Amino acid sequence: MKNLKALRLSKKLSQQQLALRLDLSQQTIYKYENGITEPDIATLIKLADYFNTSVDYLIGNTNNPQRPGIYSETELTENELRHLRIYRNMPSTTQELLDSLLSEISKNTI
Repeated sequence: MKNLKALRLSKKLSQQQLALRLDLSQQTIYKYENGITEPDIATLIKLADYFNTSVDYLIGNTNNPQRPGIYSETELTENELRHLRIYRNMPSTTQELLDSLLSEISKNTI
């Protein structure tokens, strides 16, 4: 779980905020981040899904936070990469608002 704290902080979340979003306790997040306990596979998957990363990244098997097979950065334009970087640095509440907006826009254009 060596990357959990960095992911949490990148979203500007406290341990308590993350715990509430994942239906865990703040103490559980603390224990994961400090190597006191380890999550079960279902919780690892839940964390990876929440942070849009891989379980391998969460547990430190890779330094690449991207999920494999989702897309290749070499196939993205510079503008798409810039948008992706901006999105990833947004707080999760802003990401959720943007997701809703994009969903509504796509209903009218697709």
